[in-house]
Amino acid sequence: MKAVVVYEKGKYEVRDIPLPKISDGEVLIKINYAALCYRDLLQLAGYYPRMKYPIVLGHEAVGIVVESRDARFKPGDRVVPLLHEPDGTCEFCLRGLDAYCVNAGSYGENLDGFFAEYARVSANAIVKVPNNVPDELAVLTPCVLAMIYKGLKKAGLMRGETVVVTGASGGVGIHAVQLAKAMGARVIAVTRSEDKASFIRRFADDVVVASKFSNAVKSLTDGVGADVVIEAVGTPTLDESLRSLRMGGRAIIIGNVNPDETYALRLGYIIMKDVSIIGNVRSNRSDVAETLRLLGSGLVKPVIAVTYPLDRFSDALEFMRNSSRIGKVLIKT
Repeated sequence: MKAVVVYEKGKYEVRDIPLPKISDGEVLIKINYAALCYRDLLQLAGYYPRMKYPIVLGHEAVGIVVESRDARFKPGDRVVPLLHEPDGTCEFCLRGLDAYCVNAGSYGENLDGFFAEYARVSANAIVKVPNNVPDELAVLTPCVLAMIYKGLKKAGLMRGETVVVTGASGGVGIHAVQLAKAMGARVIAVTRSEDKASFIRRFADDVVVASKFSNAVKSLTDGVGADVVIEAVGTPTLDESLRSLRMGGRAIIIGNVNPDETYALRLGYIIMKDVSIIGNVRSNRSDVAETLRLLGSGLVKPVIAVTYPLDRFSDALEFMRNSSRIGKVLIKT
């Protein structure tokens, strides 16, 4: 089968490799779509210390079970894998917090991932996709939508609250806008591009086009500020995001476009404004299942910038770096 194999830091090729063999408790999936993510760029650049070589890259996928050695799944089931492979037995897994599994491996990092025609996956790491959720939306669920859903749950989002989304035209941001709306929030989307604003307005209640956006957010909230910010960019917008929050507001940190850059957090500001800063890593299996049920309502639409075949992976990577794109980049296997 064909797969994108990273054979050393920063170097990869699309090559033929043997079809994976599965063991008890595992399934073999025929990949329908995989999605590119900023994390893939960071992994190629060597930012993940547990990265092993050679490795099949990719951690976002949707596919069909073609072989199963686990009673929970059968050939023909359409599934999405988690980003990680939990053991199912540690204290966190037993509490339903498998995202924190102490023995978890990560697909595309130290376990072969999904830029391939087929993939071996633990049955502990897959969730069935409802019939009313299309592949193009399902593929975005574990890494993007369910991760955002988990963050909003941690933030205790209530219907009617105001949510600011930074980087609103990106693959994470444009879907965060829609998911927050689907969960009952009023959404203010932030972008630096006037060209992209008209598209974003299809989904958001308000759009702010500015790099300095906190005053605009306060103006749109009668001077109070937002209840929640989904920070999908990182250090370039974090200052303004924190300034945008009301007293007692919550910031969910998702983006990290400058991983080498440090951020000086002003503790007095956080204390006096009573702000909560919420880190947010991969989603739990239960978050994925709950998000897929929510997606069945049709309130969230997949925004796909472009789809490339597997053998044009290098073109997909180049397009991923294109600042003019809106939405996600998919790989059709």
